[in-house]
Amino acid sequence: MFLYFRKAVSNLQTLSHLYASHLSLHPFTGSPNALYDPMNYIMSLGGKRIRPLLTLIGAQCCGANPEDALIPAHSMEVFHNFTLVHDDIMDNASTRRGEPTVHEKWSISEGILSGDNMLIAVYQMLLDYQHPSRNEIMALLTKTAREVCEGQQMDMDSASLDEVSEAYYLEMIRLKTAVLLGCSLQCGAMVAGAEKAVCENLYDFAINLGLSFQLNDDWLDAFGDPAMTGKKPGGDIEEGKKTLLYIMASSHFNIDDLWSKHIGQERVQITLKKLKEYELDKKLKAVADEFHNGCLHDLEQLQSQGVNTSLLLELCDMLQVRRH
Repeated sequence: MFLYFRKAVSNLQTLSHLYASHLSLHPFTGSPNALYDPMNYIMSLGGKRIRPLLTLIGAQCCGANPEDALIPAHSMEVFHNFTLVHDDIMDNASTRRGEPTVHEKWSISEGILSGDNMLIAVYQMLLDYQHPSRNEIMALLTKTAREVCEGQQMDMDSASLDEVSEAYYLEMIRLKTAVLLGCSLQCGAMVAGAEKAVCENLYDFAINLGLSFQLNDDWLDAFGDPAMTGKKPGGDIEEGKKTLLYIMASSHFNIDDLWSKHIGQERVQITLKKLKEYELDKKLKAVADEFHNGCLHDLEQLQSQGVNTSLLLELCDMLQVRRH
């Protein structure tokens, strides 16, 4: 067993600040402004910055200086925000993190083009990254990018499907959300030159983390405190999204019939009452907890391989108890 990391040098807050500083020092530059301003705009809207944080943690917990992983970390966050720009166009979303979406502030055409240019920027920064793991990182991100597209198509397809299974939904969110978390964490380990088995276990941990994260998001959308989430409860219900809650509800009552008769906040209130009546709020939490427990099992495996998992455990617990 090789002990990758003996003494913690950075906590989550320090790593978050490290990436925030890198982000502020590396804005997109170029002309015309209508191409580059939207790119800087979406990057300025904030968010949890989980993906770059995972890359920095992956590097540190496997014995590397997290500063050496800043370029891959930044590439993960730029890629994520590129997907948000295009997702907002496909979803016809008007706001993102409480602010106008890129295509609302500029136009659909500029949203598409600036998103494309962000993806190009991701590969350019990795091409310029002089590190032995560069080609491995690019190969993993390319595989991940394809999977994210597959997940997005599954999400769009689900709207027209008569029936969506729990397995279908979990595979869709694995592709849409979890694989980029896995890629982010594994890329950090690659920077550190970690063994293949360690990289694979870190990837598995992040997949479980991503699934738990998304299911908790679904729970918060329906049952979260508006004062904490900053959103009205039941946004997914109001939009008629086929989340795991919808799938669970379908086995207890005719949710399609209910939704056909009610719209807006009336639909939300009636649906939430029915969901709680069948304790589906608790059942959704239980599924999310299963993936959280999967994270803990993966951490045990990593500890046996000599990896310092303290920051991963802290992040896992933080995301599990979050209220927004």
